[in-house]
Amino acid sequence: MDITLTSLETAHTELLSQKIMAEIASQGGWIPFSRYMEMALYEPGMGYYSAGAHKLGAGGDFTTAPELSPLFGAAIVETLLPILEGLRDQGLPTQILEFGAGTGKLASSILARLHDLDFSLDRYDIIEISPDLAQRQEEHLRHLSERLKLSTQCHWLSSLPSDFKGIILANEVIDAIPCEAIIYQNGFWYWHGVSVIDSKLAWVSKKPVEQTLLPETLRTGNFSEGYVTELHTPANAWIRQVASHLDTGLFLTLDYGFPESEYYHAQRLEGTLIAHHRHHTIHDPFYLPGLCDLTSHVEWSHIARSVIEEQVDDVYLSNQASYLLDAGIGDIALEIGDPNNAETFLPISNALQKLLSEAEMGELFKVFAFSKKLNQLLPGHVLEDLPGLRGRNRL
Repeated sequence: MDITLTSLETAHTELLSQKIMAEIASQGGWIPFSRYMEMALYEPGMGYYSAGAHKLGAGGDFTTAPELSPLFGAAIVETLLPILEGLRDQGLPTQILEFGAGTGKLASSILARLHDLDFSLDRYDIIEISPDLAQRQEEHLRHLSERLKLSTQCHWLSSLPSDFKGIILANEVIDAIPCEAIIYQNGFWYWHGVSVIDSKLAWVSKKPVEQTLLPETLRTGNFSEGYVTELHTPANAWIRQVASHLDTGLFLTLDYGFPESEYYHAQRLEGTLIAHHRHHTIHDPFYLPGLCDLTSHVEWSHIARSVIEEQVDDVYLSNQASYLLDAGIGDIALEIGDPNNAETFLPISNALQKLLSEAEMGELFKVFAFSKKLNQLLPGHVLEDLPGLRGRNRL
């Protein structure tokens, strides 16, 4: 793969590489992969998400569903609207909080759709760790607010409020939470971490993984020598924190991943770690640190078990295609576009194909939701009564 870097990009990735190597040296010559991933993505001023870079969209490193079409956000509104109406009926603020809002496209499509439906949202809060993305979000939403004359207050927060009553969204967030890598060798699972060999970052395995940290599938299954996969302790800690901070309302996330039985399939020999740079898929996580996005797929079964431990009421998992179709994305497409006008409807049709096709995002991407005290907002209703969540629950 031929990727030409500017002199600034070369200096940036070399500087971060040296800092990571210094961290490895200070820790006795080895760090867990989660620490490497944390530095590569979030090291202040140097990591992929904490240094200025054009990350999303056609000119960036990858494209997310909200970038493809405002239909994505408009369909999500169908799920959120009953919750928002319930909050309003209870005299509570109608509020949405989004983690990792990217360029602000999901927020803007949700706010625009609520405006079209004549629903006035009180607050739209964002928690964003990338300074340059936060700036793009602020500019994008300010222009939208001026154009539509919105009364909604948008705020950027540094942490999730306690006892939050409302809706929490996270689109493609969990995949970017640092994970641990492990490897199967000689009948045992070992931590697969990072060392320096011949002046380069390299994989090195170290001490066995504690049995209590292993999912049942990894403890009891048959795996090939050298099988590599991931553990998601930080992601599960994050989702537990979110669940504990949500007092009343709904959490909704969309991301790519599998339930445990598929995630740890015996034929998935090299795990799910992947890097992205300028729309290239890269399988070497040590390639251009600071310039590449690093992600792993979400293991949804453990995510679900984690929130159940926090006493949530209901939990739901399905694929993106089923969710969007049940939420009425097809009807919304016909509402905003004329199928008889090929010139204007073709982009809508192409976006639908990417969002819904099993070969594109429809199956790999999942929707995961949980609720707390939903019956107080919508008496007699459960999570699976909400538009989008009325299909088969895969949990």
